[in-house]
Amino acid sequence: MGTIKQLNLISARKPRSIPAVQQRRFKLSDKLWEQIQLAKSHVNRTTFTVNRRITLKDTAGNYRTVERPKRIRPWWFVAPDGTLCVSIYYGSKCLEIAQGRTAATAKNMTDLISVLEILKQEAEAGHFDHVIEQASGCLKMNFTKKSLGS
Repeated sequence: MGTIKQLNLISARKPRSIPAVQQRRFKLSDKLWEQIQLAKSHVNRTTFTVNRRITLKDTAGNYRTVERPKRIRPWWFVAPDGTLCVSIYYGSKCLEIAQGRTAATAKNMTDLISVLEILKQEAEAGHFDHVIEQASGCLKMNFTKKSLGS
């Protein structure tokens, strides 16, 4: 039989909210996970879909929740010189992976998956926090301009 003395007890509280930096990091990590799954499905010649819930209002004025597939656009492209490149996006803003560099190259699609996994690890480690914050600020300015103008 176990006793409470065998447990490692500490004084801790669950945080009520997650810091904004951590939320942005999680968002980028989730998007990179989607890109990895999309690339894997492209290699395996299968389909990858993520469903999202939306609320619709019918003609009678009733609201109902429907699941629809989310459209995921690939972040990779073939450059004019024929190399396979991948960029990282936060919202609609392209992030700098390194100073002045916005894309990473890959040899083929399987190499692309490993490049995306490395980028995901770096995002989770906080490597992109500064550029995410800048992109987030730019996106916020776009929303405030629209709300002030109307």
